[in-house]
Amino acid sequence: MLDPKDLYHIELSPWLDVLGKQVVLIHLFDGYIDAGSVTHTTGKYILEQCDAEPMVIFDHDQVHDYRSRRPQFTFDTDKWVAMHDYELLIYKVKDAYGKPFLLMTGPEPDTQWNRVAAAVMQICERLGVRNLYTASGVPMAVPHTRPTLVTEHSTDPGNVGGNPVWIDRVQIPGSFSHMLEYIAGESGLTAGGFLAHVPHYLSQGPFPPAIAEVLARINGAADLDIPLGPILESAEEMRKSIDQEAAEDTEFPKILAALEEQYDEMRKSGAVSVPSAEEIGATVERFLAEQDGPENKGLPPLKP
Repeated sequence: MLDPKDLYHIELSPWLDVLGKQVVLIHLFDGYIDAGSVTHTTGKYILEQCDAEPMVIFDHDQVHDYRSRRPQFTFDTDKWVAMHDYELLIYKVKDAYGKPFLLMTGPEPDTQWNRVAAAVMQICERLGVRNLYTASGVPMAVPHTRPTLVTEHSTDPGNVGGNPVWIDRVQIPGSFSHMLEYIAGESGLTAGGFLAHVPHYLSQGPFPPAIAEVLARINGAADLDIPLGPILESAEEMRKSIDQEAAEDTEFPKILAALEEQYDEMRKSGAVSVPSAEEIGATVERFLAEQDGPENKGLPPLKP
């Protein structure tokens, strides 16, 4: 393996600010399953609501496939006037009370996963990071009218409890966040995350209730105070908008009632009929295929 240190550049001032403070690292990468835009919007929201500055800058040219994900260029009249390139960064961030933490965000690496993971572990070791967290969303048959369910996962089983029994054991194509969590655990660190269950009929765009829920879980696990007010307001506005639009559909109320009944039964009994590995895999594959299609407006086609 080539030296992982050659993959990144350190900004000294923010680095020294967090050195020895036992900060946590939150990692949120674009490019994998992101129902409800949970991963992308959570990272964007943190940067909008908190004081942040770049601390570690990765050489993205080494790990990015530009023909797979092309930068955006702006053409004006007779010339190119702007280029919006991708960046893979670790930010030093401060929560509402000035407590520092780290946020790694940007496109999921296309190549050299082992080397990038080794670089992140090297950074964690140098800074004394002991805990890593992530968040994501998965499309599920759940109603938007109920609290967002979250499946927690961790390299330390003692940190996980009370998960909804929707998924048992399944093998799926992994993400770089999965790999980072696994390698962190093998290295003796504690890493985990929060998988929000997003209503399958609302999975194509941002789903603020799920984003608010995973942010609340991150705050609790990492002992942070990332402001939740704006995202909670967005969640309430979305619920009202969906209810108004859904009321005009003759079939949706029956579908919603069935989803609510299934949800309530699961919360009451602690279990539901768990889908098979084939069913889960088909859902994931269908969702991934839909990402390349045109963006849906309003409610997507409603299916039971």
